[in-house]
This record gives sequence, structure tokens and C-alpha cells, in this order.
Amino acid sequence: MKPIWVVDDDQSIRFVLEKALAREELPVRSFSNGRDVLAALDADEAPQVLVSDIRMPGGSGIELLAKVKERHPGLPVIIMTAYSDLDSAVSAFQGGAFEYLPKPFDVPKAVELIRRALEESLREDVGDERIAQTPEILGQAPAMQDVFRAIGRLSQSNVTVLITGESGSGKELVARALHKHSPRGQGPFVAINTAAIPKDLLESELFGHERGAFTGAQTTRRGRFEQADGGTLFLDEIGDMPFDLQTRLLRVLSDGQFYRVGGHNPLKSNVRVIAATHQNLEQRVREGAFREDLFHRLNVIRLRLPALRERREDIPPLARFFLQKSGKELGVEAKRISEAALARLTAFEFPGNVRQLENVCHWLTVMAPAQVIEVDDLPPELLAAAAAPMPSAPVAAAPVASVSASIDQAPTAPAPSGTGVATTTPASAGWLPELEREARALLDAGVPDVWDRLTREFEARLIHAALDITRGRRIEAAQKLGIGRNTITRKIQELGLDD
Repeated sequence: MKPIWVVDDDQSIRFVLEKALAREELPVRSFSNGRDVLAALDADEAPQVLVSDIRMPGGSGIELLAKVKERHPGLPVIIMTAYSDLDSAVSAFQGGAFEYLPKPFDVPKAVELIRRALEESLREDVGDERIAQTPEILGQAPAMQDVFRAIGRLSQSNVTVLITGESGSGKELVARALHKHSPRGQGPFVAINTAAIPKDLLESELFGHERGAFTGAQTTRRGRFEQADGGTLFLDEIGDMPFDLQTRLLRVLSDGQFYRVGGHNPLKSNVRVIAATHQNLEQRVREGAFREDLFHRLNVIRLRLPALRERREDIPPLARFFLQKSGKELGVEAKRISEAALARLTAFEFPGNVRQLENVCHWLTVMAPAQVIEVDDLPPELLAAAAAPMPSAPVAAAPVASVSASIDQAPTAPAPSGTGVATTTPASAGWLPELEREARALLDAGVPDVWDRLTREFEARLIHAALDITRGRRIEAAQKLGIGRNTITRKIQELGLDD
């Protein structure tokens, strides 16, 4: 690990921080001015964290911050400032500072802040390359790995695919991946949301029209089928397609021919169709709202995308990715998010799925006051939802998640009479029987590695809870759990909690 650099013209400040960091067994190097820092950077040296005063002879901390960020954009910089320097604090955040430390400061709090910056820096060192090579779809959850395997198996096929899943779960991303990795990957990918176009215009959008076919048709227009020739046509929300147009679509899928609106010459379609819907098409067929023969034409291969609440382990990497993306789009340094805030995000149900998570990260990029997002910075709807008990997930839909929910909701048992002390006995309150039922369900279903699966989920929930209570302070979390500092660090790495 590289040292922590402390820059301050006040020798007493340097001395106090040097001694405090040394007690924590953290390497430290001190500077009395910004010029020496820049000279050290020119000599190809770099710190893990930079702590700088804001007012120093020969150049301010804000100027130093700007120059350091030019060379090392991901380096966490903590700016020390007097209480009266609020304008300077604002400038520090605008310049990309990790956090600011008001003077006079409490030494333990200063060390805690530096440790947070240090953990973020170490995580950034590991994650920079991964973010630079971000795949088109993120997902480590078993359900998403099944989707990835299906995309791989379909990579050399032109078969019709039906993608199902809740709104916002990423159906178009999967459609684009299917196209990209198919033999048609060099051809066009054309998408159309059949629910977003009025019924009287949808036919023209799909099949095109001839000049004079209707009022306003002043020129011949190619439809989406022609535009997608040699490539892929993605029909989103196919369940909302008007019934009469379903017949025309069935004809195209059956014999590959169609007519423009007002046209008399058949046109040949060389298009692979991928359809998607959030609706239950079997139910739509039973209701008479969707043609059964078209359903069977589309339902050659079906891919179901899991809801975000069914793949909670993917929320932390997705959140970090969306914060990076939002920062780039807005032209600002990407916000970082604390472990406690990530734990709160992970517990949220996200009815709007991945799209909602992306919107939350965009909101945080704009609205969070500091460079590091804490629990209190989260949108009000997330904080309000966290105050309510999280419902248990159905065993069949998400077995591991239901264990987590049971643990989260374990109530407090009354104290034995005569003790006068309130005790918590979650075993008698019901989560252990729930865990046993969960284990039985997994064992009966023949799920492999049940021990490892449930143990990892249990340990992850314990660590998440401890980090939430201690606001991300690992040492204190380890003490509360009764384990060592090295143990919690190793477990966080093994469980992928800081990915």
C-alpha cells in the first residue's frame, strides 16, 4: 500500500496526524507546502490518499487539488479547512474532493475519515480496470448467469426469441446482446416499442407506406422491417400490439413477406425478430387479446429476466457503475457510495428494477451534498421504505432472499421473568425454523452446495448489518460481531461485498 500524504504548513497538525496514523499502522509522509507535493508527483510517486490544508504559503489547497486531479483523477483528496471557510469547502467539493475536514478536528474522527478514503482508494485500484472494461450487461447472480449462458448458446443462431420480465429489468439490453453476438451482429439493430405508438400509425411504422397511401403520406417510407433488413428487429411490449396487426406480423414470421401500407408488391423480409413483454402472454391468449398462433411463433426460445429484487447481489456493482456513468454524462467526478448506503440500497425492493436504480444513481450524482454518499443522502422514498419491514420473498421464486428477509425481521423476545433485562432471542422468535424450511426446500429441489450457499448469505447479511450500524467502519463492525479485523476484511473480499 502506498503512503498517505499530509500537506500542511502547520507543523503541529502534521505531527498529530503522523502519530495518529502511525498508531493505526498506516504509512504516512508529510509535506509543508504544495510545491513539494507536485515535485514528488513529478518523480512518479503517488499517495494512496492526500490530506491537504486549504490555506498554505505558495499555493492553496484548492489549487493543489486541481493539479493533483489532472494527474490522478481517482485519488481521494481530503481538504482541511477552518469552520469559517464554507466557500472554500464548496470549492473543494466542486473540484472533486473526497471530503473536507473542519479545523479544529477531533483526531479519531480524522483518522476514521482517512480510513474511509483509504478503503475507497484501495477499492478504486482494483475496480478501475474493471470499470474501464465494463461488459454490456452486469450480473453475478445465478439467475443472470443463466441468461448469459443462454445468450452464449444462441450466439450462432437466428432463432426467434421472446424475452419476458418486469418493466425496467433490461430486456432491450439482452436483445442487443443477442444481436451483437449473432451471425447478424454486423447488420442493423432496429427497436420499436409497440405500446408507445398509436394504433393507426403502428402499421406504417412497422411495414412502411407508399406515397399517397393516406392523408399526409407525401413520400414513400420504409418501415422498420425494411430498415432492419439483414439484422435484428426488436419488438418491445409485444403484448400490447393491436389484434389486427398481430395477423400481419404472423404473416411476416410465417413466410417472410409483407406489403407496405397502400402497396401491391410483396417485399421480402430478411429479419430476425426478438420480442419482449412484461405481460403474461398465456393469460392474454386466454383472454382473447393475443393470437395463440402468433404466441407460438414468438415463443420459440423464451428468456426470463429476473427482477432486481431477485438478484440483490448485483445491486452494489450496478450502483457503482451507474454512478460512474452519471458522473461522466454530467461532466463531474463520479460520486462514491459508503458500505452502509449500499446496504440500504440492497435492501430496497426496486419495483422499477434496474431502470429505477439507474435513476436513483443519477439523482444522487446531482443531489448528494458530499463526494461520498451516505445513508442520509438517499432519496426519501428509499429511506421511507427502509423504515417498513421488508416482506419475505417466496421460497420458489428466490430461496436465498427469503432467508435474508427472515433474518432481517427476527423480532425481539421478551426477557425471562425476574431478570429485569431485555434480551433478544431470535431463535425462539421464528427465523431458525424459517431457515430450516428454506434448507429443506433447497435440499428437496436438489440444489447443489446448499451449505455454502446459505452460509455465504448468512455471513453477508451479518456483515452488512454491522457495517450499516457502524456507518462503514470495518474495525468497529468486527468488534461488534466478535471477529478480528483481518477476518472481516477477508470475508468482505470472499463474499464480494466491496465489488
